[in-house]
Amino acid sequence: MKGTKISVDKNDSRKQIEYTHIQTGSKNICFMFSGTGYTYDKPLLYYATMVMLENQFDVVQIHYSYKKEVFEKSFEDITSIIMNDVNPVINNVLANFHYNEKIFLAKSLGTIPVVSEIMKREAFIKSKMILLTPLLNLDSIYEEILNSNHEGLLVIGDKDPHYKSEQVEQLAQQTSFNIEVIQGANHSLDIEKYDTLTSISSLTKVMINLKEMIS
Repeated sequence: MKGTKISVDKNDSRKQIEYTHIQTGSKNICFMFSGTGYTYDKPLLYYATMVMLENQFDVVQIHYSYKKEVFEKSFEDITSIIMNDVNPVINNVLANFHYNEKIFLAKSLGTIPVVSEIMKREAFIKSKMILLTPLLNLDSIYEEILNSNHEGLLVIGDKDPHYKSEQVEQLAQQTSFNIEVIQGANHSLDIEKYDTLTSISSLTKVMINLKEMIS
């Protein structure tokens, strides 16, 4: 799954942000947002990329990383910092390629820009949102998802520190998200106590749900 690695200038500085654009000639695109330390070569995002390509979606993987000092800032500042990185990538891709369908897939930290900003944009009001282990402990993230009209898939493990059964039940009742709770799974969606085969089985279930969502 090799793509073209590209750098684009950030809005407010001479610094650049890198992204990988995997092109299949499709008119559909999936923008991917990784987690903290959970990069695109990790199982969830690696196989999610494969599912997208298998179903004729181009893929853009945005590469960002932050020092721990960033996470000591306010939620609003963190959101602004991440958006300042991802915005130029989204704008550059959509300015140079015409895509009909646009999907956004985010893991953990990556759900902050997707939920807080991208989901609110008129241009993406019909876009499907794939939220893998979203940061539901953050009140603003939970509230934004709860009040969203987007279709999408939300996957979280019941051993994830961001999991609360009451929240997830409310999201299942009041939103158009397909909710998948993985029993025994942590924030990486691995089954705890190093249960390899069950972890692989759970990963398969997530990919089946993802494929159904984008078909």
